Amino acid sequence: MLEQGPVVISFYRGGWCPYCNLELRALQQALPEIKKLGAQLVAISPESPDNSLTTKEKNELEFQVLWDQENIIGKEYGIVFEYPEYLVEAYRSFGLSIALRNGSSRHQLPIPATFVLDQDGIIRFVFAEEDYTLRVQIKEILDCLRKIKL
Repeated sequence: MLEQGPVVISFYRGGWCPYCNLELRALQQALPEIKKLGAQLVAISPESPDNSLTTKEKNELEFQVLWDQENIIGKEYGIVFEYPEYLVEAYRSFGLSIALRNGSSRHQLPIPATFVLDQDGIIRFVFAEEDYTLRVQIKEILDCLRKIKL
């Protein structure tokens, strides 16, 4: 991907998360501007391919949505955490097994995060927030891409 220009990487928790869906839709709306600035956009989640495809279709996303099996990529970026048993039980009470959706036995999620990499693979922008309700402002991504383009 980097050989074609900068890359915007959005790590999200899963299609079950309403905040993630809002962010993915906002990124979709910004996609024409992101492309105009010569960049590509990819979203990465620990959700299994079937669930990732459902998220992509539900949100009518025109960018790649990839499966990070066992959070391998997220771990490389240092954004994965093991969530506690009380959250496992809380999610279960809502009929949600994140481990099952992710095709994993581990109770792990990425912190919602956005990275902008320049064509040399250098991270030029990071937004990572433990409070999953707070998300990157699209303007920050576009501003970073404009600076890279200069």
